[in-house]
Amino acid sequence: MTVVEPRTPFRHEAMLYADTEEFLARTMPFLQEGLKGGEAMLVLVPTPKIDILKTRLGSRAADVHFDDMIEVGRNPGRIISRWHEFLAARPPDGARVRGIGEPVWAGRSAAEVVECHRHEALINEAFADAAGCWVLCPYDTSELPPHSIVQALRHHPVVTDARGVRVPTAYEPAARTFDEPLGEPEGRPERFAFDGTCLSALRELVAEHAWVAGFHGYRLHDIVLAANEVATNSLRYAGGRGEIRIWTRGCELTCEIRDRGYIRDPLAGRIRPEPGRTGGRGLWIANQLCDLVQVRSNASGTVVRLTARSTRDQVRATVLVEGGEQT
Repeated sequence: MTVVEPRTPFRHEAMLYADTEEFLARTMPFLQEGLKGGEAMLVLVPTPKIDILKTRLGSRAADVHFDDMIEVGRNPGRIISRWHEFLAARPPDGARVRGIGEPVWAGRSAAEVVECHRHEALINEAFADAAGCWVLCPYDTSELPPHSIVQALRHHPVVTDARGVRVPTAYEPAARTFDEPLGEPEGRPERFAFDGTCLSALRELVAEHAWVAGFHGYRLHDIVLAANEVATNSLRYAGGRGEIRIWTRGCELTCEIRDRGYIRDPLAGRIRPEPGRTGGRGLWIANQLCDLVQVRSNASGTVVRLTARSTRDQVRATVLVEGGEQT
């Protein structure tokens, strides 16, 4: 009789470190243990750390999947989708999976850090049933402000130091981050109330502001498409009307769509919709095309704020649209 070893529950762990040696002191044994056990592994960290880990792993680095978190996680709303794709690709026998994900680093904007911590809270919900999966999230205590470490303690059920010793955590199981208000951007925005008769005018308005901010070609098309998708959601699911506010600050464009709808799923837009599914694509598309997407929803209505920068490399994302894929 074959004895099947029960798989462990999903483990989401924060690892506190103060320098490169402490980072390696924990991450290297973590990866080596996974290699020894034949586990599938994904590492999402900034490229400099990828280079260090590959050097230390030597030839075994080929058995680990590496992605640059600065690109994959430029918009924190895309990170869960990458983990979801990786987990979905594991063998049907449910082989164990482990990974390293470092979404917060020095230099992130304040708004990005807020969304990184929302991501960390939501990953507990997204993969609650992902048995046999262990995700380790490094936090650099020498570079990050104290409030980022406090948030790490809130959003990870397990917190350890570089030696693997447990640190007391203030874990909050419920991801109560969906109805927190957004801060007001600087400057006076242009406002435009829209309904089903003036969606084309909304696109033209966004394009005009994007042009002023230096958007051209694919990048201009991307931000217009993202705003159009979110506004279309307002028309379909929130009473057929809404309001857009637009800020232009140098090379940065922010479009905020407000309506009276209510989004019940805090993971909306963070996981790629299944082929053939009707609905659910608008926010996912916006997350792929923008540098930052912030969603807040409560009984009073929904706010979706899209931010993009024209200085981004002209790299085209592959997005899922009605009727197939668009590149």
